[in-house]
Amino acid sequence: MTNRYLLGTAFAIILAAAATSPVEAQPAGAIPVATAPADASGDARAPYAWSDLCRRSPAECRVDQREPERVEMTPKLWKTILAVNGKVNREIEAVTDEEHWGVVDRWDLPEDGKGDCEDFALLKRKRLAEAGVPRRAMPMTVVIDEENAGHAVLMIRTDRGDFILDNKRNAVLPWSQTGYVYVKRESQLRTGWTSLGGAQTSTVASVR
Repeated sequence: MTNRYLLGTAFAIILAAAATSPVEAQPAGAIPVATAPADASGDARAPYAWSDLCRRSPAECRVDQREPERVEMTPKLWKTILAVNGKVNREIEAVTDEEHWGVVDRWDLPEDGKGDCEDFALLKRKRLAEAGVPRRAMPMTVVIDEENAGHAVLMIRTDRGDFILDNKRNAVLPWSQTGYVYVKRESQLRTGWTSLGGAQTSTVASVR
């Protein structure tokens, strides 16, 4: 990955901010083992609340094809991913959209310190983008979780596979090790969504 996307000073700021936080559940010193990526399989309908977010905040949905689709996983990037995931999980209070906004579903940055799964993911993407990670390599992703419910996470696409930042855990796992069924993610080619075809592994049998 070039210096255009990984700015040393931005990484230093994020890592310094996380230095006083509890130790992450995963070792941050080495990059993870490479795994197979999650393959897309055609267009998919965008979530309604995402479309509403795009009307209110177009920059959250814009795709810049000058950016790479995947980033190079380095020890520095891995430390930053872990730090951002854990810090956002600690600082945002998890509340439902009904409790927060009085509506069934709303996507937004949790500027008041409260939000649900997609709001956690949007904030993680914002902070990683500020650290120099290309937004195009970080598609919002919709899954079916262990309770057979819809759930949103942030996917980071790297040369060592696709990794998931999740408000349900501080561990950042390869997509195929989360136990989720993968429904769709943001397109990396245009403003829109692409199907993941219900991609799953043997660990997700309980949610079918």
